Amino acid sequence: MMPTKYLLQLLMCLLVLVVPTSPTAVNQQARSVNIKNQSGHKVELYWIHPQTNEAQLQSTPNIANGADFPINSYIGHKFELRGLKKNGKCGHGMRGKGCSKAYFTVNDNSDQELIISKGMILKHDDNISRSKEAAHKIIHSCKEDTQRRLKNNEITHEHSIDILGDCVAENVSLEMKKNTEDQASQSIIRERMGELFESYTCKDYDLPITAAIDSKHWHYKHHDHEVSVFLERPASRIHFIENFISPEQCIAMENEASNRLHSATVADGSGGSILSASRKAKQAGIKIPWHLEHEKNHLATISRKVYDYVNWALDMDIDEHGQEDLMSIQYVGRGHNETEPDRYMPHCDGDCTGSNFRPGNRMATIVMYCTVPEVGGSTNFRNSGVHVKPKPFSAVFFSYVDPDTMIMDNKFTEHSGCPVIEGEKKIVTQWVRLGVDKQSPWDSFNTNGIKFSDVNKEDNDDAPTPPLDDEEEL
Repeated sequence: MMPTKYLLQLLMCLLVLVVPTSPTAVNQQARSVNIKNQSGHKVELYWIHPQTNEAQLQSTPNIANGADFPINSYIGHKFELRGLKKNGKCGHGMRGKGCSKAYFTVNDNSDQELIISKGMILKHDDNISRSKEAAHKIIHSCKEDTQRRLKNNEITHEHSIDILGDCVAENVSLEMKKNTEDQASQSIIRERMGELFESYTCKDYDLPITAAIDSKHWHYKHHDHEVSVFLERPASRIHFIENFISPEQCIAMENEASNRLHSATVADGSGGSILSASRKAKQAGIKIPWHLEHEKNHLATISRKVYDYVNWALDMDIDEHGQEDLMSIQYVGRGHNETEPDRYMPHCDGDCTGSNFRPGNRMATIVMYCTVPEVGGSTNFRNSGVHVKPKPFSAVFFSYVDPDTMIMDNKFTEHSGCPVIEGEKKIVTQWVRLGVDKQSPWDSFNTNGIKFSDVNKEDNDDAPTPPLDDEEEL
C-alpha cells in the first residue's frame, strides 16, 4: 500500500508530464504572459535591462485596475511592477520613489498568467502550477470520498489506501486522456500554422530575416563570427552565422562542380533516391582532398570549418571520416511567370518524427550561401516560425538530434527553399552524420540508416538452403 503523500507526489509528476504545450509558442524561447491587475489601483510595468538594470516603461502609460495587459517576452526576462498612487506621481517621472513595487521573471513554462492583488501581491500561474493545483484537487477529492465511505462503514481501514489509489488512478487517467487530446489538436494547429507561414513568407520577397532570440560569438582561427540563434531546443537548433565561407572558397567549389552538375534527387522511402517535382535544382557531390588540407586547399578548409562548428554547437566530437561529400546545389530564376520555378518543398534532412536516432543517419546540416538571388530563394523553417533571408557568404546551421538522449527532432527543423524568381542561388551544403567512419562510410548505409551489408546478409539468410550433394550426405 502506498502512503497518501507518495500518491500525491506521483500524481503531480504524471500530470506535469502530460501538460500540453502552447501551440502559439513557435519561437521556443518566447513566452506570453497575461497580466491581470486586481490591485485596486493603476499599475506601471517596466522591463529591467539585463546588463544595465535600467527600468524601461512597457505599459502605455499604465494598466488600469481591473484590466488585462498581455505581453510577449522571453524566458529569463525580468519585470518590475509599480503601484501608482491616486495622484500618479510615483511613476517613472520620480524614478519610482514612493511606489509599491513587485517583481517577476518570465519562466520556461507555457500559458503564464500574473495576477496582481491588493498590496502588490503577485500570483504567477502557468501550465505546470495549474497541473499541480489539479493534482491537489484530485487527491483532496479522493481523500474526502474515502473518509466519507470509512465513516459510513462502506469500506474498512485495511482497504482504504487501495480505494484511495483506485480513485486517484481513475482521475489521472481522465486527465491524461484530456491532455493527450489537447496535444494532438495543438499538433494539427501547429502544422496548419506552418503551412500558412510557408505560403506567406515565400511570397513576401521583402520580408527580412527573423529576429534572433539570442546571439553568440564563435571564435574560429583568430576570427570572431556573429551567431544569431533562432531556435535552441535540445533536439532542434537553428543558427545563422555571418561570413562563414569566403568568396574564394565559393569559386573553388563552383569550379569543381561545374562539369558534374545533374538534376537533384530526393529519398524514395525504400533506401534509394529518385527525381521529384518537389525539388528542382542542379547538384554535384564533391569529395574532399583531405591530404591537401595542410596546403590550405579551399575545399578541405570549408569542410574543416563545418565540423568544427558542429562540434562547437553540439559538443559531440564529430569528425570528417566517412561523411557525405560536400554538395554544390544551384537554383536558377526564370521570372515571375514561371509555373514550376526552382525550389525545394518542405522536407526534413533527417528523421524528424521524434524517434530514437539510428546509427549512420544524418543529425545536422550546414547550408552556406555563395550566390544570393535578386528575388526569392529564402530558407523557411515553417514549424518554428523562422525565415532566413540569406546573405552572401553566410550560413545556416540546424541540428535535429538531442546529444544527451539521442532523440530526434519532431518537425521543428522541417524546412524549405522558397522559389527562386530572379537571379541565381548557389549554395554549398554539408549533411553531417553520426556513426560513420573510415570502415563504415556514409555510402555503406541506405537512406533508411541500414547498412547494405546487413541487408544483403538478411537476403542471403532468407534464401533456401541448397540441397546437399551425395558426398555431403554421406
